[in-house]
Amino acid sequence: MLQMDSPGRKGAFFILSLVFTLITFSLAVFPKEGLEAAKDGLQIFGGIVLPSLLPFFVLSEILLGLGVVHFLGVFLEPLMRPVFNVPGVGAFALSMGLAAGYPMDAVITAKFRRSNLCTRIEGERLLAFTNTADPLFMFGAVAVGMFGCPELGVTIAIAHYLSAFSVGFIYRFYGKEEPPPPEENYQGNILQRAIREMIKARKEDNRPLGQLAGDAVKDSVSTLLMIGGFIVVFAVLVRMMEEIKVVRFLLPSMERILQILGLNPSLSSALIKGLLEIDLGTMAAARTIAPLGDRLIVASAIIAWSGLSVHGQVISVIHETDIRITPYLIARILHCLLGGIYTYFLLGTVKVLGKTPATSFYQTTGVLKRWYLSLTQLLFIAGVLISVSLLLAILSRVRLVIMNEERLQRKGK
Repeated sequence: MLQMDSPGRKGAFFILSLVFTLITFSLAVFPKEGLEAAKDGLQIFGGIVLPSLLPFFVLSEILLGLGVVHFLGVFLEPLMRPVFNVPGVGAFALSMGLAAGYPMDAVITAKFRRSNLCTRIEGERLLAFTNTADPLFMFGAVAVGMFGCPELGVTIAIAHYLSAFSVGFIYRFYGKEEPPPPEENYQGNILQRAIREMIKARKEDNRPLGQLAGDAVKDSVSTLLMIGGFIVVFAVLVRMMEEIKVVRFLLPSMERILQILGLNPSLSSALIKGLLEIDLGTMAAARTIAPLGDRLIVASAIIAWSGLSVHGQVISVIHETDIRITPYLIARILHCLLGGIYTYFLLGTVKVLGKTPATSFYQTTGVLKRWYLSLTQLLFIAGVLISVSLLLAILSRVRLVIMNEERLQRKGK
């Protein structure tokens, strides 16, 4: 039940009521524009989001039920625990998020929490830094389709992922009141431990393969329909805000903020749109008449923030868990600021070799090719994470051996 015992909560309640009332009336006044926006949202969902994400949603559910995620978690614990203070299975959410983009990480994190593979604090830490855009979006849709410069993809991606990992490292210190997990001992045969965990998880799930696959498809379609609803609603919301000139009232304040930051104030409209929806914001930033560096900084900040549309999807995915949304939103603000800062420092590496026609990457790239690219990226990312984790485990084992030898030498003296 909504508690409104404080003036702040009452004020927020009345503002939200007013906003949604205005949107409802605006749909009655501008029915044609609302219908066009809804069609655009459905086209994005049906043509891009649904075919691109459905296989990953189904596969993640099946891999979790088969215990493969638990198997990988043992291998990745030496990396994820010391660096990000999350369990090893968190690397699966990170890998899938990097390969498939929003809101894949939230879906997997919620599953981890419901399966007790992580605590509430660990789930909040995980959600803070795994919420990333996929490489196809940054290299294809943004760099090629919006800016018309494929060379910009590297700068955008490096700034985005570097800022995400920075947020993850910062959040490793979040929730210190929670008792630390028992210290892992990486001695022994890690493969045997991984196999034991996989067999144990499979026995605990115990669903026949047919039922597991059926449940995976059913749950995945249900989640994707909810995501599609958010996409359509926010497409209509943004269009109605444009029709009733709400953006115009926010422009002066946003222009002042950009001037303080030393950025071109003409990007204020792009920033307002990006606050609501990532695609509209990055497209507006790319098309604004402003210096390329300023446009890249704003676009990177918008991609890191990801938009209220994505946040609504994340909230709806985790609502059945005890994971709180406030740490996630604070992480998005931090990711947004760091994304812009890192892009500023990377501007010296930007070399635009030439212009290409601003075509739609997703319309010119078939679904099968996107699947292939996403799966190869997933395998590459997982391979890199496992390699680094095994290296850390070996180094940890060597350190333990050296420490034991030093203790024996002291006792001998």
